[in-house]
Amino acid sequence: MAARQLSRPSKAGPSRSLPPVPALLASCAVLALGLSGCAAAGGNARLDSVVPSGDGVLRVGVILDNTGDSAFLNESELAAAKLAVKQINDAGGFKGHPVELLPAAAGASAVVSPSATASASATASAIASASASPSASPSASSSPSPTASSTQSAIAPNDSAFTADTASQAKALLAAHADVVIGPTDSSHAPAAIDVLSPAHVPLISPANTASGLSSYKSGGFYFRTSAADAAQGSVLAKLAHDAGAKRLSVLHEAGDYGTRVSGAVMDAARGLGMDAANNVEFSAGKAAPAVASIKAAAPDAVVVVARDGAQGALAELLNAGLGGNKLYLSDGAVRQYGTELGAGGLNGAHGILPGVFPTVEFQTALTGIDPGLKDTTYAAETFDAVTLAGLAAAAADDDAGGSIAAWLTTVSGGVRPTSGTGAGKDRANCTTYQGCLDVLKEGKLPDYDGESGTIGFDANGDVTSANYMVFSYGADNTARVSGKETTSKAQ
Repeated sequence: MAARQLSRPSKAGPSRSLPPVPALLASCAVLALGLSGCAAAGGNARLDSVVPSGDGVLRVGVILDNTGDSAFLNESELAAAKLAVKQINDAGGFKGHPVELLPAAAGASAVVSPSATASASATASAIASASASPSASPSASSSPSPTASSTQSAIAPNDSAFTADTASQAKALLAAHADVVIGPTDSSHAPAAIDVLSPAHVPLISPANTASGLSSYKSGGFYFRTSAADAAQGSVLAKLAHDAGAKRLSVLHEAGDYGTRVSGAVMDAARGLGMDAANNVEFSAGKAAPAVASIKAAAPDAVVVVARDGAQGALAELLNAGLGGNKLYLSDGAVRQYGTELGAGGLNGAHGILPGVFPTVEFQTALTGIDPGLKDTTYAAETFDAVTLAGLAAAAADDDAGGSIAAWLTTVSGGVRPTSGTGAGKDRANCTTYQGCLDVLKEGKLPDYDGESGTIGFDANGDVTSANYMVFSYGADNTARVSGKETTSKAQ
């Protein structure tokens, strides 16, 4: 599996990188064909009222499905899961019992010396300071750095418990009595996990699935994700073009589910902003010339490129047609450091976006306190929030059973409420930590958790209703640098 990475320049500490594509973001054939789960539970557990049935011990399972060049992501996600469980247990655990992290390899504690913690704090401060500067530039490497992919984590994410296929990992977690499961990363692996866990009424919360088709996959309401669906970026891309003064917009998209869904979202958003959505033209990787000719004929002020594998070839054709520079807006799958691979200055003034936020200094410090060897924080915030929300849902329900957790996740995330029961009528109060949210519960209110990844607010499909994006601007060297951020929201 080929991986692309766009990470911060410092090698001294954790960075946030571009997730490997297409494996992490691609939808599987099941999703592309619109098929539903084979044996999913019926109804919608997200909005159901349930009878408590837990055993008093909250067990959180983790599925790590990253292999090859993307294996380094396992370390980031596992460190974040351990950190969240630690903070829940520091706050008293669940019903006086420590929350358990499964499988056993995940629950093993890393021993961190005070000197290592101090060093981690200094490193995190330096990285955050550098990335806050508009001139901070992501690394130009085309694959994960050796330190990111080969460092032996203190958490042992390559343990045999994590090397099995997704369905086997899910079955093992069921056998270990997991109440809720975090993962997988790869969208194409999600159906296998859902089909195992949903019939057992065990919710699955992915920190990284982005395939839009998962919103309608039949899980019986037991599937959630803390990353936004691919199509959510459409409104951000259209807004960037509109804010820059573009009045007439065209979209060049690569054939496939990703290209179709994101490009459609861009066109809809452009029309909503009062722009003239000129045309939306599809191309196949390596064969973009005819599509570019159609784009050029439409004479747009802005061109949005929605692509992955075929991005570089499409951009080369656009530059040859005189459609380059500040007319270009790149979807997350097209953003990378092109450098000399494209004509000099061809992307000067172009913009692109990547999902997520850069982690705060405090969060980085806490993560490296768990795993001092951590070199990348991709999906760490989303994983941390997934575990924290699971704990809060159990606390609000006063029950660790999967059905209760699923029924309360939308409420404690600040999302859609059930139509009846305790969660329907109580006031909600914003909180940003597990302990802070417990305090809200003690006050007789319901928590509205905003986490490290931002506002979440699960809707009735288990999707986030607010998504953050980092904006990148390209210079004359065809290198992208962080230049801003955008947030998009949708109705619950």
